[in-house]
Amino acid sequence: MRSNRATRRAGVSMAATLPLLAGALAFGIPAAHAADGPSRDTLSGTKPAWATATADKGAAPDSSQVSARVYLAGRDAKGLAAYARSVSDPNSASYGKYLSAKKTQARFGATKAQVAAVTSWLRSAGLKVTGTTQHYVSVTGDVAAAEKAFGTQLHNFTKGKKTYRAPSKTASAPAALNGAVLTVTGLDNAPHKAQHADQLPPPDAVFKNAGPFSSYYGSNTASALPSAYGKKIPYAVQGYTGKQLRAAYGAGSRTGKNVRVAITDAYASPTIAYDAATYAAKHGDAKYSTSQLRQVLPAGYTKTEECGAAGWYGEETLDVEAVHAVAPGASITYVGAASCYDDDLLDSLSKIVDGHLADIVSNSWGDIEANQTPDLAAAYDQVFQFGAVEGIGFYFSSGDNGDEVANTGTKQVDTPANSAWVTAVGGTSLAVGKGDKYLWETGWGTEKASLSEDGKSWTGFPGAFTSGAGGGTSKTVAEPYYQKGVVPNALAKANNAAGNRVVPDISAIADPNTGFKVGQTQTFPDGTEQYSEYRIGGTSLAAPVIAAVQALAQEARGGKAIGFANPSIYSKAGSKAYHDVTDHPVKGSGLAVARVDFANGIDAADGLLTSVRTLGADSSLKAVKGYDDVTGVGSPAPGYVSSYSRH
Repeated sequence: MRSNRATRRAGVSMAATLPLLAGALAFGIPAAHAADGPSRDTLSGTKPAWATATADKGAAPDSSQVSARVYLAGRDAKGLAAYARSVSDPNSASYGKYLSAKKTQARFGATKAQVAAVTSWLRSAGLKVTGTTQHYVSVTGDVAAAEKAFGTQLHNFTKGKKTYRAPSKTASAPAALNGAVLTVTGLDNAPHKAQHADQLPPPDAVFKNAGPFSSYYGSNTASALPSAYGKKIPYAVQGYTGKQLRAAYGAGSRTGKNVRVAITDAYASPTIAYDAATYAAKHGDAKYSTSQLRQVLPAGYTKTEECGAAGWYGEETLDVEAVHAVAPGASITYVGAASCYDDDLLDSLSKIVDGHLADIVSNSWGDIEANQTPDLAAAYDQVFQFGAVEGIGFYFSSGDNGDEVANTGTKQVDTPANSAWVTAVGGTSLAVGKGDKYLWETGWGTEKASLSEDGKSWTGFPGAFTSGAGGGTSKTVAEPYYQKGVVPNALAKANNAAGNRVVPDISAIADPNTGFKVGQTQTFPDGTEQYSEYRIGGTSLAAPVIAAVQALAQEARGGKAIGFANPSIYSKAGSKAYHDVTDHPVKGSGLAVARVDFANGIDAADGLLTSVRTLGADSSLKAVKGYDDVTGVGSPAPGYVSSYSRH
């Protein structure tokens, strides 16, 4: 069955507990020294939290192979962060004074001398340099060479029921490199083994919605089903289209003309051009003009089975069709990663920045914060900061498991949405009524109860939590300046008296019960591949919708790039630019819809499953007046797009 969850990216290690400093790329910059002498600089966050003394099983064999990336700090890491902030802040004299990709690299990127010095150091330790980019040097070699290079022994450690290799202490680099190294990734080998020469699989098995449906919210009442919250409830919508979403979020006459939007996911749908064109024609969206939709793909793919490559086809399809539906005039560039692993996803993001392929980047993937390590966070933040300097904004899904307790047993946020340098997009349940009229939104959080056998009641109503917008307070990222004064202290200081990053920043439609209709080529039971449509949701929908709204806003300001949008987004908090979304937008009772599904996901041969879905019940997270950790500052109101015309 088609998943309604934001697609996870695979991390390479469990999280270290060292704090991240928002806006500071201090990793690898001359500061603290390794314990074995003053000649080396520590690379903070390179020892995983699970590599403890009690889990230590001894030294890894010297002959074992290591594959690592040494990320370059560049000429001026602190200056990069400072410039990224100044060009993004509406209150700064440098606001909007972006640099070209070439000038950004020349001013902040690694010098040829730094690259040469890092390369020489790695080779002198006995490592083989397998690749060099503007951002990193990749190497392979045995454990003995890696230990020599990074000043730490590599041991085997138990993690759960398995054993993985990791540094026994924080890695370091020679002080003589003068801070040229940002961090190193890959010294630990949890949780995967690389696979090569994989081919992309065919599309996933078909999924269809059963119905009955509402064509707009409330158009079809489930009069024969039991009441909920003291009244008869409507059937779930069949799936909103672009026309309805554009009306809900105040598109007006804007189309995103001449604005470039990029989308990153893993792999690439082989039928995206056909599916996107077919969907647009069926739902009255503008036709794609020549080169309006293009793909930038890697030379090959890896880990297709481990990452579930075919499942990513639907992700790409949703993202492309949602962006075009809301911003039909924008150009779309899909940048596919070779796998769902961090290194490959970072490569895709870097392609966009290095070539300035777009001003707005939608990313419908993520992982739990516990699976992020400071070394990887530093690598991601550096890309985001380079993008900010160029006027590129990154938008990330906040996740689909609420506070993550039901999913992981621990309350936490998702990453990279937790980065202080991206816009985290939360989710809502959206009611669009007759005549495309915006009725209300709630914070997306769903409880499900099934129809009783006699059909007279809902069993265990309202039922258990099933899914909801990700949000909450980071445990690792410090509170960014733009959230201060807007985010309540009760949230910001939930994990730290000094304050931490709170997610999300803004929100849009995500609830699959009030979701978006998408069209995709899928594999039918007889083995044929056919175009079919279904309703889908998740913050995987919210992210491209917000990216599309940003394209409309950029058009409204005369095509001038918005760049990293959070300072601007928070400067409008509490204004008419937003719908202030709460869990109880309709007075007097709870909100729910009736939903009927095929038991087998395609037809009625194995029966139907009827349930009631309560809206506005997101685990422990609450959507309240003002900022909240379900919907951020709210969703775009009609005044949002037009507010950018005054910048």
